[in-house]
Amino acid sequence: MTERKAMIDKSHKAPVTTQCRLLELNRSTVYYQAQDVSEADLELMRQIDPIHLKYPFYGSRRIRDWFEDHGMKVNRKRIQRLMRLMAIEAIYPKKRTSQPGKGHKIYPYLLRGLEIKHVNQVWATDITYIPMAKGFLYLVAIIDLYSRKVLSWKLSNTMDNSFCVEALQEAIDLYGTPEIFNTDQGVQFTSQDFTGVLKLHNIAISMDGKGRWMDNVFIERLWRSIKYEEVYLKAYQNVSQAKIGIIDWFIFYNTERRHQALRRKTPDTVYYTGLTLKKVA
Repeated sequence: MTERKAMIDKSHKAPVTTQCRLLELNRSTVYYQAQDVSEADLELMRQIDPIHLKYPFYGSRRIRDWFEDHGMKVNRKRIQRLMRLMAIEAIYPKKRTSQPGKGHKIYPYLLRGLEIKHVNQVWATDITYIPMAKGFLYLVAIIDLYSRKVLSWKLSNTMDNSFCVEALQEAIDLYGTPEIFNTDQGVQFTSQDFTGVLKLHNIAISMDGKGRWMDNVFIERLWRSIKYEEVYLKAYQNVSQAKIGIIDWFIFYNTERRHQALRRKTPDTVYYTGLTLKKVA
C-alpha cells in the first residue's frame, strides 16, 4: 500500500479520487491529515457526541444547559459551530431537514404509508462523526431497512460526497439494487454524483420531507450501537485502528448480533434467508 500511495500525484490533472480507484487505494489513506481543530474543540466534540446520542432531541441550547448543569460554561455559538462540523442536529419535527445543496433537485418522500416487506425493497444511508485521540473521521453506512444489514460503509476525513458515492457503488456491486433509496436532504446525497448513480440503476429516489424526523431511526440506532459497543471503548489512535475496529464490529453486527425486532435473528440471517418479519415501517 505504501508504494501505491507514493504514486498519488495531487498535482496531476486526474482527480485524486480517480487515481485512488485505479490504484485500488482507499481515498481516506491519501487525504488524511490532522484536522485543523484545536485540542479544546476536539475535547468538547468528544463530550457533545455522547450527549447527542443519549438525548438526540437536544439542540445547541439544551446541550449548553447540560454543560452548565455539570459545571461547565460553554458558549452556545461554539456548540452550534461544532455540531455543524460533526454533522449532527437535534432530532425533532421541524420546518426543514438537512440543507440541500444549492440548485440541487429535491426528490419526493416515498415511504409514507409504505410497508417494507422484503430485502432490497428500501435502502437508507446516513453519516456520523467518529472521534479519535487526535482528530476525527466521518463514517457513512448503507443499510437494508428490512433486514437491518449493513451493506457497505466508508470512512473519510472530509465531508465531500465522494466517499458516499463509493459506498453506494460498492453496495450495488455486492448486493444488486433496491427498489427505493431513502436519504435526508444533505448535500452529499442531493449531489448529482450521488443521485446520478441511483438514476443509472433505475432506483427510485426518496428524500425525507419536512418534519420527517423519524425516517432514519434504524440507522440512528446503528450509530448508537457502534459508538457505545466499539468506538468509545477503543479510543482509536489513528485511521488504521479506526478502520480495523469498525470492520470487525460491522462483521459482528451483521453475523452475530441478534436483534429483537428481527425475531432474535441476525441481519445476515434475515437478509440471506428472506425470513418473514412483522411490519417494519
